[in-house]
Amino acid sequence: MIIRTEQLSKRFNKEWVFKNLSEKFTSEETIAILGPNGSGKSTLLQILWGQTVPTSGTITWSLNEQEVDPTELHQHLTIAAPYQDLIDEFTLLEQIDFHFSFKRIKNGISRKNFISALFLEGAERKRIENFSSGMRQRLRLGLALYSEAKITFLDEPTTNLDERGGNWYRQLLAETNNRLLFIATNTPSDYPENCRTIRMDHFK
Repeated sequence: MIIRTEQLSKRFNKEWVFKNLSEKFTSEETIAILGPNGSGKSTLLQILWGQTVPTSGTITWSLNEQEVDPTELHQHLTIAAPYQDLIDEFTLLEQIDFHFSFKRIKNGISRKNFISALFLEGAERKRIENFSSGMRQRLRLGLALYSEAKITFLDEPTTNLDERGGNWYRQLLAETNNRLLFIATNTPSDYPENCRTIRMDHFK
């Protein structure tokens, strides 16, 4: 999957969030989107995954040299963000089965092993509304990174994670490949040292 932007800009009311971002993002790259809170990281991600339209400029998505219609993008991507809704009425097992009815699980991992990998043993029949914030975030990250996808977007991935959760995330990230990966954060340990970076303050 390749994403191209040309002079991409976004404004809310009279304030420009970012301006004139022209980039090419290619398959199997990891891109860190960097900047403090309010710098436009989440807004840029939402434009890149097709949820939000830019104020000006263009964005195109292509797969195998064929342009992908924005309405079909959801078939190729996964997302994990602290503000992303889970279905509170579902149990953990129901949430997993629902998600993987739309996405193929990576490496054919079993449901039991998936739950174990997320440190969620014993919570199989617990409703999501009763999960702690850390359990919710591990579940979001697990669903995104254990799914087969051409592109994955992670927004502030270690929000609500304790030290064990942060170490688990970094190990999972090290094992994730074969996709275009975006990580929006202001925490250096959230992304690999050798990855490409986009600094939002360069586009003001």
